[in-house]
Amino acid sequence: MSPEADLVLLVDRLHVALPPGSDRAYAVEDISLRIHAGKTLCVVGESGSGKSVMATAVMGLLARELRSGPGSIVLQGESLLAASAQRLRALRGQAMGMVFQEPMTALNPVMTCGDQIDELLRQHTDWGAKRRSEAVLKIVQRVKLPEPERMLRSYPHQLSGGQRQRIVIAMAVILQPALLICDEPTTALDVTTQKEILRLIEELQADLSGGHRCAVLFITHDMGVVAEIADEVLVMHQGKAVEYGTCDAVLHSPQADYTKMLLAAVPSLTPPPARPAPQGEPLLRGLDVSKTYSARDWLGRQRLTHALQSASVAVTAGETVGIVGESGSGKSTLARCLVRLIDPTLGRVFWGDAKVCQLTESALRPLRSRVQIVFQDPNRSLNPRRTVGDSIMEGAINFGATRAEATKAAAQLMEQVRLPVDSLQRYPSQFSGGQRQRLAIARALACKPQVLVADEAVSALDVSVQAQILALLREIQAEFGLGLLFITHDLRVAAQLCDRVVVMHQGKIVEEGPTATLYARPQHDYTRRLLSAAPGAVS
Repeated sequence: MSPEADLVLLVDRLHVALPPGSDRAYAVEDISLRIHAGKTLCVVGESGSGKSVMATAVMGLLARELRSGPGSIVLQGESLLAASAQRLRALRGQAMGMVFQEPMTALNPVMTCGDQIDELLRQHTDWGAKRRSEAVLKIVQRVKLPEPERMLRSYPHQLSGGQRQRIVIAMAVILQPALLICDEPTTALDVTTQKEILRLIEELQADLSGGHRCAVLFITHDMGVVAEIADEVLVMHQGKAVEYGTCDAVLHSPQADYTKMLLAAVPSLTPPPARPAPQGEPLLRGLDVSKTYSARDWLGRQRLTHALQSASVAVTAGETVGIVGESGSGKSTLARCLVRLIDPTLGRVFWGDAKVCQLTESALRPLRSRVQIVFQDPNRSLNPRRTVGDSIMEGAINFGATRAEATKAAAQLMEQVRLPVDSLQRYPSQFSGGQRQRLAIARALACKPQVLVADEAVSALDVSVQAQILALLREIQAEFGLGLLFITHDLRVAAQLCDRVVVMHQGKIVEEGPTATLYARPQHDYTRRLLSAAPGAVS
């Protein structure tokens, strides 16, 4: 057999042009790659590097304002750029499948998961209803979803993030395509779910029941994931390939300065030396905080969900406390109870010396400047119709500052978060994801808080931007003496930023302690599982 006999995808000198007036001429410029059956090529780079544009060009799903060419894309000997829209539609699902980053946007919210998988079979096969039903049930079992029949009857919002991603994977592989494209499929998932999804993709890739092993094009910004699954690595920057080689060569002997920068930005799982223990009374404290949700089924029977059970945590000035755990462990519920975005069912919450768990909203409002929160997605927390200057000033004005004082403070905050002051008149859509997160931090700081709560504030950012935001948080904490409560599912980030770590599982705190001690000698089985599930080392 010739070396090219098992070649699945060949991209040769591909260009994808951006509209006139963009910051560069091409989203993808002169990119070449090849993937053989059974092999995984990881494409890495920062946001805006052209990774996803290249993948959507392969699928024939480019946005209307983007133009492909010159260059070529050949799938199993067939040119995709020369294919008609009807032919591309036939190839999608049968010859190539795609798994997107956010399954909630890839799935139809008003169709059951079973109907959505069945719809794909109706479009691409002439199978009868019985054969389709058997195939749908079989693929749901293969992707290891619990209670397959219930999953097929469920709507997307009734499933967890990891379960939704398994449904999307099932749709992508049910017809056993030769090429599987995965665009950041594990970015928003916790480490244990991420490991399960990566293992699942490897198992499906190795499956020979379709007569072949599929090739995988895997887009990610997580170098730990690259170390675990890649055969080859393509590093992209501003639309161009800066390095291409075997996984071992790129990760351990990088040639390009940009690749070296990306690798240097990956947080280590080994915590730095401990800082001196902070002194003084806690600025934020929760004692035996619980949250129980009540719902009734169609017969009127009450059903209780214990989202949080007797959790206690305290944050002192200058201290960073991390809360880690899987999705659904109660991390964000605890944070929202402490900030009083939701009311705890039981327990006590203190902001400094003020007991706030029983206060009405009107009594609480003058105290809200003490504790501010930065959310995961700045797109949702910044008003798209207001300038970023107005958004930053709003909090300060609400707490008594004049507009002139708030304007001056906003300018100073822009300098502190390393953004140009003249961009205060711009809108959130005119900033990158990392810049928008800096703006969200500036808006929280405008209220002059004593404690900053960061709820997955860097989980959706690529490694270099993530490193910049973490450095910014350290600088701000040192300058203002803030207490920082940091909620994350990224154990590497927690290792580098946090003085103490609290581990949560199924609504309970199962372990806590100084970061270095907890990482070196975890006591609870769940903590050990979390640490062992962290993606592989890259150096």
